[in-house]
Amino acid sequence: MSTTLTANELRAIDADLSNALARFNKQFPGESPARQPIQTLYGGAQIFKADTAAKLGAVALRILEENAPDAATLAKALGWKGPAKLNRQVYSRVIEKLKREPVEDFRIDFEDGYGNRPDAEEDYHAEFTAKETARGMREGTLPPFIGIRTKPLSQELKARAIRTLDVYVSALVKETGGALPDNFIVTLPKPVLAEQVRAMARLLAALERKLSLPNNSLLLELMVEMPQSIIGSDGASNLSHFVEAAEGRCRGAHFGVYDYTASNNITAAYQSMTHPVCDFAREMQRVSLMGTGIWLSDGATNIMPVGPHRAAAGKKLTPKQKKENRDVVHRAWKIMHEHVQHSLYTGYYQGWDLHPAQFPIRYATVYKFFLEGLEAASLRLKTFVEKAAQATLIGDVFDDAATGQGLLNYFLRGINCGAITEAEAQATGLSIEELRGRSFVKILDARRKK
Repeated sequence: MSTTLTANELRAIDADLSNALARFNKQFPGESPARQPIQTLYGGAQIFKADTAAKLGAVALRILEENAPDAATLAKALGWKGPAKLNRQVYSRVIEKLKREPVEDFRIDFEDGYGNRPDAEEDYHAEFTAKETARGMREGTLPPFIGIRTKPLSQELKARAIRTLDVYVSALVKETGGALPDNFIVTLPKPVLAEQVRAMARLLAALERKLSLPNNSLLLELMVEMPQSIIGSDGASNLSHFVEAAEGRCRGAHFGVYDYTASNNITAAYQSMTHPVCDFAREMQRVSLMGTGIWLSDGATNIMPVGPHRAAAGKKLTPKQKKENRDVVHRAWKIMHEHVQHSLYTGYYQGWDLHPAQFPIRYATVYKFFLEGLEAASLRLKTFVEKAAQATLIGDVFDDAATGQGLLNYFLRGINCGAITEAEAQATGLSIEELRGRSFVKILDARRKK
């Protein structure tokens, strides 16, 4: 069979295509197999201490036991219609989570949760929280993920943001002898220009050099809160520009519901996680960053599950007051449950909490989501692995590893947060060792060599 194109012509076309594909694969490597937290707690720097996470966990557990002492009560509050056995399973795992690891990710907040304070006071809190972070490292009381949120790099606040970052990191490194906590992150709020992200990346690089820290040990996270964060003045997605400006340091993008809705002229009465402008922004964020390996996080429910009555010193609440408190808590829980469900259905597995009374509902909603889908997901991954392994074994080209990793990540997320057990995940046909390896490609390679 004759052809028209010469080998030289084909080589020139292939070279251009190969270069373009290499650039694409570098920009979109697929989902990261690393553990992503499902929860981030934002807490004002003025109240942070080394044991804050454990203390808040105890509060969350007490609130759950007061307002939903059993699985049936929680199921009724949240409107669950599923099997009672499943509800009891979710409830018991939430209790265990609150005792073992109530906070997955803590952000020491120098922005909205802190406010504007005199420079001397913010300097003090930056140094104090650094020392408390170091104490938490020594005592093993920090959450698995931790970091700080500075003020934005706006014209008015950039100097304060930079100084707080410098004071905190410098004090932390001095206190620990050069170590950082595991999974440490710096959150940059309200970026509207790629230059702001690039400035933060270069500040982090400069701190690494001056403090003798390993390269790229200081990572950053973007807080998407402004319309200009979504679409720039050129009409293109700004998020891809932000990631490029981060110079390899961007690990995640968190969506800020209430600043975003406010900046879109949505009045306070209608600012909600499920407002259409939020759906648009989340979808833009997801589509822009999907496949890059950057973690996405939704925002927080701002309706606090806190009853109106407090017992005076030496007195107890009346039965009527207790019921009114529980009713208020249950209504707020139901709203948050619907918000977290909405996030999960749209591919956002992480979100913020603002109060310990919210912890049980985030975990309960996420756990039920994973457990309800466990059987179908197990069958799908098992079938996918078998077909992929067979294709690899007989020498066929298998080029769908990203899909396999995405299916595997369902189980990794569920295991990491405590929703499902490793034993339950073995219904996929994968071994404990394969699950702990966290890589679909490695699973196929190992099976091919057997």
